[in-house]
Amino acid sequence: MAGRFEPLDPDRHAAELFDANSEDWEGRLWTYYNFGPFPTLSEYRAWLDVARANPDRLYHAIRDNAQGQAVGVAVYQNWVPAMGTIEIGGLVFSPRLQRRPAATEAMYLMMRRVFDELGYRRYEWSCDSLNLPSRAAAARLGFQYEGLFRQAMITRRRNRDTTWFSVIDRDWPALRAAFERWLDPGNFAADGRQRRRLADLRSGAG
Repeated sequence: MAGRFEPLDPDRHAAELFDANSEDWEGRLWTYYNFGPFPTLSEYRAWLDVARANPDRLYHAIRDNAQGQAVGVAVYQNWVPAMGTIEIGGLVFSPRLQRRPAATEAMYLMMRRVFDELGYRRYEWSCDSLNLPSRAAAARLGFQYEGLFRQAMITRRRNRDTTWFSVIDRDWPALRAAFERWLDPGNFAADGRQRRRLADLRSGAG
């Protein structure tokens, strides 16, 4: 297992996350959020304490097992159990997590929990329409584009259009199989490079 997710605990995770985020020299992690960057650990820890106390958002730390530390954050939010819908959001992947197998595995595990353990029928992803890396990540992970909400909110004093994606329960069996084939150790060369792309496995070309 390359990565896993666990409930975020500021006592355990704040220093590790701050250290990992500090490699984002230009502050790009925070471009599309109304929070951050955080110049000091104490400021980041204070923000985590407040954010984690929000009963409407369940914060999780993403751990890269090869590095042995928390290197990212993801949030379950906007859940409506009666409708079987839930959203993944608040994604902050430090440079130590970006483009690593642990990032994909954590996203797979969080999706598997939503569908296989909690029995939800719809899993949502939304992002600033200008956030091209987030849009590309959603598509790579199998989320289907659904549309654009114009001027859905204000981010850093500008109008934000929000792009929406989803995975629904009938998408999940094929998507789960593609994830598991991609995550198989045999899909990686000795130097860690993937042999088959997740997109190809999802399309049946791999």
